[in-house]
Amino acid sequence: MPNTIEETRVEVGGASIVTLVAGPPDAPALLLLHGARFSSETWRELGTLEHLASAGLRVVAVDLPGYGGSTSTELEAGKFLAQLVEALGLERPVVVAPSMSGAFAFPFVLDHGASCGGFVPVAPAAVARHEARLSEIRVPTLVMWGTADSVFPVAGAESLAAAIPDAGLLLFKGAPHPAYLDQPDLFHERLLAFVRSTR
Repeated sequence: MPNTIEETRVEVGGASIVTLVAGPPDAPALLLLHGARFSSETWRELGTLEHLASAGLRVVAVDLPGYGGSTSTELEAGKFLAQLVEALGLERPVVVAPSMSGAFAFPFVLDHGASCGGFVPVAPAAVARHEARLSEIRVPTLVMWGTADSVFPVAGAESLAAAIPDAGLLLFKGAPHPAYLDQPDLFHERLLAFVRSTR
């Protein structure tokens, strides 16, 4: 039986945030952020919500403030994500942060690490902004990157993985910036294995 994907809204920092939710409420949690050209719908269309919920995860995809159907907030990015996780009642979710959403995820992982179960930056933005503190990240991390990324060159993948203690690295051969769109099966397989390894 297919997993039902429920669309809900949650209030965070004065913003109305769209969420797509699937999977058992008490299962290990996965929080899916998105890049600037995308939204929570990307994860529905790619089959990520359905696939990972069917594998036994609690999967939540969000429209970040000012994107998709969500309204804007004046909260700082890192504080927003901390309040979002609390509002959603997620217990130490693994956070998937492609591209632009790195600006939200890095401060959250650095300053609220106890609330984060794992970190999957996918060719993330804001690496330079947090470069001096990357060695402070203490959550399980898997860096993902497409080798044909023309937005953030793949050279950044190894340096990011090297800067974060015990981080793993997965390169998608020949994939562009949104590597998960190019090779969704590999993305889902490795993401599921990573989430399970953090529990």
